Amino acid sequence: MFTNRLFTNLLFTKPLARIVAGLCLLLLSATAATQTWQHEQGHLSLDGPPQRIVALNWAATEALLLLGVTPVGVADKSGYATWVREPVLPDHVPNIGTRVAPSLEAIAELEPDLIVTSSEMAPAANLLQQIAPTYVSSVYKKGSQPFAKARQMLITLGEMLDREDRAREILTDIDTTLADQRRRLEAHGAHERPVALVSFLDDRHVRIFAPNGLYQTTLDGLGLDNVWPHDGNYWGFSTVGLEAIAPYPDGRIVVIKPTQPGLSEKLAQSPFWTYLPAVQRNQVYQIEPVWPFGAVFPVKRLAIQLTDALIRGGADNVR
Repeated sequence: MFTNRLFTNLLFTKPLARIVAGLCLLLLSATAATQTWQHEQGHLSLDGPPQRIVALNWAATEALLLLGVTPVGVADKSGYATWVREPVLPDHVPNIGTRVAPSLEAIAELEPDLIVTSSEMAPAANLLQQIAPTYVSSVYKKGSQPFAKARQMLITLGEMLDREDRAREILTDIDTTLADQRRRLEAHGAHERPVALVSFLDDRHVRIFAPNGLYQTTLDGLGLDNVWPHDGNYWGFSTVGLEAIAPYPDGRIVVIKPTQPGLSEKLAQSPFWTYLPAVQRNQVYQIEPVWPFGAVFPVKRLAIQLTDALIRGGADNVR
């Protein structure tokens, strides 16, 4: 008994007690720093904000850039500059292959501490996990609401990167932009007729963007009705012939660039096009590319461009 008491007294002398207490606090601190997030393929844990992030789709690339983080590698880099445009992707960021078939070797060489992808890459999820913690979030899938999914992805990435305040500022800015552009439309009397948002595939067929797509968030925010009443595929569009627009004579047609060379000339000779009521009323409008399969930023980009175009006035053809 005496020996045990002596040992205890020696062990917990004040200097040693302070050391033990310090080690306990350090252990608790390290444990508290580790955070875990659920995602579509399981969960991931991080000990702190990742510094080197690879983005395997444009929605993820956009979200990271909005948060002020430049990825160390992206998929389909050249296409981003053509179709997405904003936020701008710096030229020095390397391309690591296509969105559907990225190079695992190229990803590994970048030594990422986080990979952001979507469920399209599910077959490669285990391989990606071997390279770095992988966050899987699909903005576009059956039954999803694109803007709600994109919003959650932005907030979650904000949490991972210790930039949650920035994420919420971005969302507030989008809400403010929608309200501002709606007031502009109303002030110019440009809000009353519904609109058809289309992207030309050829001189007879378009993608028409549906109520279940990302663009609908912009239309709702601007107080505009969508001409097309039917849900599309889970990407939020339907492929139709020009004649499918004819039953909606009150609508204005908004064409999203790019368009094919020679399209204007072909449409001028097309009975499907020239007899559409919107064409005859000079209510055809064009806007610069807005990526319909992105995250939250296209909602803002479309709101500004659409408002500008409707106020500026239309024509009887694409240009």
